[in-house]
Amino acid sequence: MGEDEARRLALLHVPGRGPVHLLRIGSGLASETYRVDRDGRSYSLRVADPAARASGFDAHWEHAVRELAGGAGVGPPVVRSDPAAGILVSRWVQGRVWEIGSATQPARIEAITALLRAIHALAPPQPSRALSPAQWIAHYERMIGDAPPIVAAEPAALRGAAGHRLERLADFGAVAPALCHSDLHALNIVETESGLVALDWEYAHVADPYWDPVGWSCTNDFSAPQRLNLLHRYLGRTPTAEEWARFGVLAWLYDYVCLLWAEVYLREGAGAADGAARSRAQQIASRLLN
Repeated sequence: MGEDEARRLALLHVPGRGPVHLLRIGSGLASETYRVDRDGRSYSLRVADPAARASGFDAHWEHAVRELAGGAGVGPPVVRSDPAAGILVSRWVQGRVWEIGSATQPARIEAITALLRAIHALAPPQPSRALSPAQWIAHYERMIGDAPPIVAAEPAALRGAAGHRLERLADFGAVAPALCHSDLHALNIVETESGLVALDWEYAHVADPYWDPVGWSCTNDFSAPQRLNLLHRYLGRTPTAEEWARFGVLAWLYDYVCLLWAEVYLREGAGAADGAARSRAQQIASRLLN
């Protein structure tokens, strides 16, 4: 989306009557996000990509989740929402973004696990959007189709390893699902005076509640002892052997889903030139094969 179109949407949807100042924050498979300053106030303008919405993302569910999270204080307060148009305006959250690499500090482990428990305690909007790791994998595999891999050097070996872990996951049996953010990393966390706020809820869904602490451990490259400590703090007790094993299986699957996401993203406009995303995907691919 060009700047002229973004400015038009900002003038139309962001509260106020004065001119707007735009700063493009970033883009992914599903949306573009801008910071918009108008009449002395700051907002986040998120514009969903129509093609992404057509590929499986549910705008109405996502907007309902964002309103729920904003009302509970774990997400930015929603100002305006137009799911049909893919437009969402939220108040800009003032605070400190965590530095990459600081996630293992004890105080931050306590803070992130408290945030996760608060998110997982929320009653999801109905009808809920429930997705399993198998469904995420199938979703991205459909988007990739027969295209040759960009990053994964051994796609057949990875698919086989994923199938094996999905079978292992099924052996653990069903667990009580919870609302999961599903995209937690340092840049999506803001530390405010009243606590942590999670940004970017477009991948939110109902799933195994371990999906979020698993994702946090993967995106921050936790070692096994650090992962065990994270799970201990999340549960508030020592995990059982089965819980720890389930965490490990989900961690591999989370990395694999991220790799498939990257394979799709690196074929898209901005993604094709994103060297950092390519490097990160290569790192994940190497980790999955070890």
